Amino acid sequence: MSRAIDIPAADGTIDAHLFTPAGAEGPLPAVVLFTDIGGLRPCYHEKAQRIADNGYAVLMPNVYYRDARGVVVPEGKSFRDPDVRPTLFGYAAHLTPEAQSRDFAALLGCLDGEPEFAAGKIGVVGYCMTGAFALRMAADYPDRVAAAAGFHSARLAEAGDPASPVNVVSRIQGRVYLGHADQDELLPAEQIARMDEALAAAGVHFITELYRGAAHGFTAKDAPSYDAAADALHHRRLAMLLEETL
Repeated sequence: MSRAIDIPAADGTIDAHLFTPAGAEGPLPAVVLFTDIGGLRPCYHEKAQRIADNGYAVLMPNVYYRDARGVVVPEGKSFRDPDVRPTLFGYAAHLTPEAQSRDFAALLGCLDGEPEFAAGKIGVVGYCMTGAFALRMAADYPDRVAAAAGFHSARLAEAGDPASPVNVVSRIQGRVYLGHADQDELLPAEQIARMDEALAAAGVHFITELYRGAAHGFTAKDAPSYDAAADALHHRRLAMLLEETL
């Protein structure tokens, strides 16, 4: 069960989708889901609905609203196509930490204003490039975000990068779960170790798990790297995190 919604933001209007379980009554705990670099598309609608069916109201924004509404990858195309990838990289370049923070404020305003969402603590989950978004939102709103999760996250802790989320995770008060592909070229072992060290040093309650044999993008059903077993495990781990925190 979903409906489209427009959210006023500092940089424009965020087009988003709101998912609830069929037959749900009353406000439900809120979860924000950020898509991977491919943006809004059917496999992420399915993912958001599956999370909602566990008893949550899920908000899935178009992270590229500054440049385009709705689906940004043409049907039959993907991020891997050379005529698509530059466009997505161009859109993603606009998503600076400062832009993300402005968007987080708008999304929280939506959660506070729509009847489907219960007041109080929220969860947030990101995939690929938006695993970093989930961590940053938890750091920006430590009193609000009870759970943050990232799956096949990219570039979480690049050395010497002042914009890296590793520099802000010390502010997180909620729980963190990170599910990594064990051979992910976008998040090598040294970055995983650097992020784990930062979270541990800050006293954050976190779990890092390596999904053996899984490649980057293992939860995306429209990607050649999709791994059904790893995807099922990701759903179990996310469900457990949300149940224990929300």
